[in-house]
Amino acid sequence: MTQIPEDIDGVEEMLSGENYVVGRALATVTFLALKLGRPLFLEGEAGVGKTELAKALAAALGRRLIRLQCYEGLDAASAVYEWNFPAQMVAIRTAEVTEGTDREALTDELFSDRYLIRRPLLEAMSPQPGGAPVLLIDELDRTDEPFEAFLLEALSDFQVTIPELGTIKAPEPPIVILTSNRTREVHDALKRRCLYHWVDYPSFDREMEILTARAPEASERLSREIIAFVQRLRTEDLFKKPGVAETIDWAKCLLALDVIDLSPAVIADTLGAILKYQDDIQRLAGSEATRLLEESRQALETA
Repeated sequence: MTQIPEDIDGVEEMLSGENYVVGRALATVTFLALKLGRPLFLEGEAGVGKTELAKALAAALGRRLIRLQCYEGLDAASAVYEWNFPAQMVAIRTAEVTEGTDREALTDELFSDRYLIRRPLLEAMSPQPGGAPVLLIDELDRTDEPFEAFLLEALSDFQVTIPELGTIKAPEPPIVILTSNRTREVHDALKRRCLYHWVDYPSFDREMEILTARAPEASERLSREIIAFVQRLRTEDLFKKPGVAETIDWAKCLLALDVIDLSPAVIADTLGAILKYQDDIQRLAGSEATRLLEESRQALETA
């Protein structure tokens, strides 16, 4: 288990060791979240590296990563625990055919840790051999307000209550990262419990650093062309603009095809790596891809 860095530079160095390139502002708020034991709320477009920060932190600190993937209809029971009902039924049937069964003892056993299925929130508040885990609550904006209210209480005291067992409190608060793609606004009360950072699309130089770290096999020339094109693409009126994750995926696809530099034909053949909606792909068919490629190359020449 790695110790939490003593300063912001240490956070930058620690994350770079996991090939996660972090800007100064994000490194600062991450350091403060670690130092103060506060949840970190990351908001931004999909694919800009919010989830990856939690993964990089867990790997760098040698902590377990526990992920709660949010979805519409998620409730406290699904996020905290449930009882292993089939195993309980087997135990009941076995007791029925066994003479001298103590029914009170059976009830206590049925609602014991043996039959408890721990979901992410309960697991994150349980003792871990490597120290407090990193709890990633991913895409919180997909849930509804009742779950937010429950989460507000859980993150305030880092404890949950199971009626049959009582209150379980974390011996050491987990490192909490919450993410949102801002498909809806998350309630202010929850945000106030957290340190906040908006993760934006990176600058050209920052995206070059990221691509160099994640796809080092790509030549500098190809990397510059890829990033210039993607950044030009983000200025278009698209249903879903490509994130950094798509930049990296596209670079790896082009490397697999032994592409040396971009061309309209190559772009047309590989658009599915950077655009995920048919309307966006159709819009870039033909002359549009050629135009964007020319404009991105002009931007490179004048930079």
